[in-house]
Amino acid sequence: MWRTLASAVAGLLVLFVGSLAFNAASGQSRWPGPLDFVRVHPWVVLLVLIPMALIGLWQAPRRDRAQVPPAPMAYRLPPRNTNFTGRDATLREMRQRLTSMNDVATLAVHGLGGVGKTQLAVEYAYRHLSKYRFVGFVDAEHPDLVARQFVSLADELGLTEVNSGQAIPRVYGKLQDRRPWLIIFDNGEKPGTLTHALPSGGPAGNGHVIVTTRVSGWSSRADVIDLDVFTRRESVELLIRRVPGMSEEVADRIAGQLGDLPLALEQAVGYMDYNHTAPEEYLSLLTSRLEDMIGQGELTDRPAVVVATLWQLSVRRLEAEQPQAVRLLELCALLAPEPIPLDLFTGSPDLLNVPAADPLAWDTTVGALAGLGLARRGNASLVLHRLVQAAVRAAMPDAVHTDARVRLCRALLAAVPQDIHADPDARPRWQELLPHVIAVTKDDPPAECAAETAVLLRLASEFLIQIGDCSVALPLCERALAIDESLDGRDAEVGFDLITLAQIHQDLGAPERARPLAERALRLHDSCLPADSPAIATDLATLARILCILGDHEAARPLAERALRIDEAAYGPHDPYVSFDLVALANVHVDLGDHATAVPLIARALQIREASYASDHLYIGYVLLFQARVLHHLGDPTAADLARRGAQILHTRLGQTHPKTEDAFALVNRLR
Repeated sequence: MWRTLASAVAGLLVLFVGSLAFNAASGQSRWPGPLDFVRVHPWVVLLVLIPMALIGLWQAPRRDRAQVPPAPMAYRLPPRNTNFTGRDATLREMRQRLTSMNDVATLAVHGLGGVGKTQLAVEYAYRHLSKYRFVGFVDAEHPDLVARQFVSLADELGLTEVNSGQAIPRVYGKLQDRRPWLIIFDNGEKPGTLTHALPSGGPAGNGHVIVTTRVSGWSSRADVIDLDVFTRRESVELLIRRVPGMSEEVADRIAGQLGDLPLALEQAVGYMDYNHTAPEEYLSLLTSRLEDMIGQGELTDRPAVVVATLWQLSVRRLEAEQPQAVRLLELCALLAPEPIPLDLFTGSPDLLNVPAADPLAWDTTVGALAGLGLARRGNASLVLHRLVQAAVRAAMPDAVHTDARVRLCRALLAAVPQDIHADPDARPRWQELLPHVIAVTKDDPPAECAAETAVLLRLASEFLIQIGDCSVALPLCERALAIDESLDGRDAEVGFDLITLAQIHQDLGAPERARPLAERALRLHDSCLPADSPAIATDLATLARILCILGDHEAARPLAERALRIDEAAYGPHDPYVSFDLVALANVHVDLGDHATAVPLIARALQIREASYASDHLYIGYVLLFQARVLHHLGDPTAADLARRGAQILHTRLGQTHPKTEDAFALVNRLR
């Protein structure tokens, strides 16, 4: 706009002054008023006005740019609800509270499940999207998994190769360049569970945080808005606008039956739309069945009973037309509110009695849930909203719940890679299934699947050790040990839990706690397994590493040598497990000061791993760095190249800021 205006003014000025100058040159004797100055000094006027017009043209684009803010950036912000109803006063109050606070403003939207907290936060984000330069949405239901989402958020902000331990502070640091910003933490629990993820001010200032929560106790950490159900006017407006043929009287009675709960009203609209049910007929069904449904699993701290009512109205039709869809819904309700791989069901024939070879039967089973609005279907996954899952779980009889959990435990145990070290596809599959393993195993297990639950917990711990999340792995492994110790005939499994727990404590820097666990594991396995069992080799190698850390190198050497003999006999000389024994034994020799003996052991371990893993696998990076240290001690000039290659692998896999990566590049600099 400014550029156009400045151009027009400049053109007019030049034309006007040019005309005056022409007239002056043609011999006019006198002009009226101050215009006579132009007649007498036309070139002076031109020399003044023309630069002024040029300056205006030069400044106009700068003003235009200053008034056009950069396009806001959004991370995982859900699509806007085009049918959002009411809440105008609450949205204004949210804006007023957030903008009236200094530094980082944190607002907790508190209310019962289903009251519309998430929809309110998302609507706020869209209404004020132009006021922010960055808007992020984080699922906070599982606090232990929040850091993993910040890793993805960091990548979205251009921070590549950031590990989960560094992601949160680095994201807030990066947001300094995108102030003002907004982050929504959806479905948070108590404030203490999110302390690690919430900003503390300082560099992250001029940002807004919205936490949606069903839990009280946020007043000391945030300004709190208590969100209530819709007013009756808002409920009636939603129903009349969304449902053809809905009268105000019927809408008022339906809203009364549903207690004006926003999620229940949305479900009601979806039910009538999908089933083409007349409003009067729906009201009759709702009125006749509401008390029965309230009597099934009603809890004072959650209003899912109303949503469960709507689900049971729908499930009666599914039971008659597609009963397998109900079984699928019940199974999905026990999993995490994350994408559920459909091959979990098709790959486990006993989990769901739908022939995987019949694509039509399977497609219509999955499609029935999507059609009822109970699930969102992807290309190879199914996602249930957490409130739908809660409603389904509340309505499930105890026997059905137990049976579904037993089936899921067994299916997950069959689906997750169990040889985490040797299977090259283990990591992506575990990343996909880990949230569901945690969800299914979070409560005390039924007796029928206690053993499977313990194995799942231990395997999850082993995977978390591999990706460096030992603090998350620790409680899972402790639960696995407690379950196995409560069962008869589980000595071998108790040993597996103990050695995994020892590895966790070792990685957490507590070798003194790891040693008795590893020693007990070895005793148990020596008593119940053959002397040449590879499990004993794992115990021996782990204990040898712990003893080395504690300085007992002489005691460690025979253990490492025995571990190597067992695995070579069990797997052959070129198996990846043999490489771990070789590294353990080499470590012992290095600690004893015998670097020359360690060199061929390390070289053999490297050869095995290069033949077994991808060229940028972490296990190759670790052994390269180990080899570089030993060769450098012996004065070998090739050490620098080995260290550089190993450091690059860690940089690729762990990220630049990971402590192990920093140590690796420090070694490279020393060797230069």
